[in-house]
Amino acid sequence: MQLQQLQYFVAVAETRHFTRAAEVVHVAQPSLSQQIKALERELGADLFLRARGNITLTDAGEALLPLARRILADADTARHEVLELVQLRRGRVRLGATPSLCTGLLPDVLRAFHDRYPGIQLMIEEGGSHDLVRQLARGALDLALVVLPLPTASPSLTTVELLREDLVVVSSPESHRPGGGRRAVRVADLEGERLVMFRHGYDLRELTVAACRAEGFEPDFAVEGGEMDAVLGFVRAGLGMAVVPRMVAARSGRGLRVTPLVRPGLHRTIALAHRSDVAPPRAARELQRMLLER
Repeated sequence: MQLQQLQYFVAVAETRHFTRAAEVVHVAQPSLSQQIKALERELGADLFLRARGNITLTDAGEALLPLARRILADADTARHEVLELVQLRRGRVRLGATPSLCTGLLPDVLRAFHDRYPGIQLMIEEGGSHDLVRQLARGALDLALVVLPLPTASPSLTTVELLREDLVVVSSPESHRPGGGRRAVRVADLEGERLVMFRHGYDLRELTVAACRAEGFEPDFAVEGGEMDAVLGFVRAGLGMAVVPRMVAARSGRGLRVTPLVRPGLHRTIALAHRSDVAPPRAARELQRMLLER
């Protein structure tokens, strides 16, 4: 079994078309087809059901696909690791983070990393913790900043706690003050308030909704379904209030009123995660060090 054969197999599986797959991997279509047939002979099973205009995976193909993607991702990581020069003049880091961390935590750290290692390519993937954990597991990311506890236990990942961040309530300065104008409010004070809520799968959505239910009420949504920038924009427009990380509120404070929550309040724990079975590439380890020492 050759890496090239797995690459061709994944291309066909993703395009569901031999000619388009050949274009993706820059090879003649007959050569691609021959390599796929050779792979099927070696495995002793057909990987595709071939019908005119309709290419689908067999059960064997479905079983091979996630493994092939992981093998190719690991091979790609190894290739970049070997190509890195002694003083990190070349390489890449694939970092996943939730959108709020991309807004609050990462800009300063990434700027410092880029100033020190300008030749390292930074590839940032935004997503919820569930999606980032899945991408780490299949080798599509080197590191990820995730919110603990993880959506599902994953013994294949190593996590190191990075910080514990308070959440605050943001509202428009032109709207009424939450909690009757007190300097700090309780979660219970959000009952009856119109909230701007993040999309499903967003860590902050689950945390806020759970906190409201723990106080015995269902939150009332004025708008829901946005990412961080959209939520902050809707709050500035006076559509409602939102619960966001303190770092995000501090960076995006213009046009926002920030009200802390009464202790113990709400907080979230941020961790740095990577696969346990594969050491991150050298450049990723350096970024990991800078994040942990921030």
